[in-house]
Amino acid sequence: MPGYGTDWPADSAEFCPHPDATDIFVVGTYKLEQPETPHPQQLHAADDAEDRDSPPPETPKKPQKRRGKCLLFRVENGSAKIPQFQLLQETELAAILDMKWCHRAPSARPLLGIADSEGHITLHELHNDENRLQLVQKISCASSETLCLSLDWSNRRNPADGLGNLIVSLSDGSLSLLQPESSAGLTVTDSWHAHDYEPWIAAWDYWNTNVVYSGGDDLKMKGWDIRQGGSQPIFVNKRFDAGVTTIQSHPYIEHILAVGSYDNTVRIFDTRKPLVPLTQADVGGGAWRVKWHPSEARKNDLLVACMHDGFKVVKFNLASGEPDGDFALAASGQPWEIVRRFDEHSSLAYGVDWSFAQGEGKHETLVASASFYDHTLHLWRA
Repeated sequence: MPGYGTDWPADSAEFCPHPDATDIFVVGTYKLEQPETPHPQQLHAADDAEDRDSPPPETPKKPQKRRGKCLLFRVENGSAKIPQFQLLQETELAAILDMKWCHRAPSARPLLGIADSEGHITLHELHNDENRLQLVQKISCASSETLCLSLDWSNRRNPADGLGNLIVSLSDGSLSLLQPESSAGLTVTDSWHAHDYEPWIAAWDYWNTNVVYSGGDDLKMKGWDIRQGGSQPIFVNKRFDAGVTTIQSHPYIEHILAVGSYDNTVRIFDTRKPLVPLTQADVGGGAWRVKWHPSEARKNDLLVACMHDGFKVVKFNLASGEPDGDFALAASGQPWEIVRRFDEHSSLAYGVDWSFAQGEGKHETLVASASFYDHTLHLWRA
């Protein structure tokens, strides 16, 4: 099955959850510009210095340039088993590391948040009648040398006319909290040092939006109460064998958290006991993104971008949210199984998402997946 070429390496895919725009999805790309070849005179100067047993003169280093595009698509015939899709718009930005749509009320325009490689969060409103995204705000979270690595909106379970709070993780080890200020959009209201190495992910507890979780290359997952201003974490889980890359709170079952790591494992935690997983699934490749199914009817299904081993759907034997639900999961004879895999990509499996469209009949849910070095997009069903 031929994929769609995204020109630049693709690392993010997000379907729009707004009821008037479930046929819309975006793909983010990340291109690292190659440094220029040194001028021949600089090479000769270095050779001369080597002959004299002295250090060569330092060549002024240009900061690496990272470029990105947000590609806006519309699904043309969503009822087809594998539908066609149309590119509506390309928006050039700094390189994109993560994107998330804000869950808003039907009366509000769809709005997309983008985390980029120059320390910015940009907010873009969808003008569906004009098939385009329009930039409405650009917020600086850090210096232009710092990458915004991930972002998450707090209001997944409570869509509103306005904006939710936004949590952002940054390559300098910090987390930034962005909150709405009247009608002027978002502003950075707090920032704190969270990890000693890159915090690849920050995510809200959708059931208690005073709490955020973060994970990073220091092999730690931490919980934070934003009312405490980041003074100290509410817990630290150090029991990972590799960096923590992805976290998502369950939108339908309170206390359930999916956490992925470079160690090829997705762990399911009860947030009341965040140090020991209820179960863990070997997904075969580093788990870069995890996404719970957007429909309550399929609340056991988790979509995983498995980096070196394609994309998979893992079905967990989750109880229906009763107080003893955690026991039912932990005691199950088969707590999880891989029920679908997609191996058409030939490179790092990074970006993936479920469609929010309802009533697709007998077909399974539409999925968009994007891979890096082969810069390829696929639509498939799971």
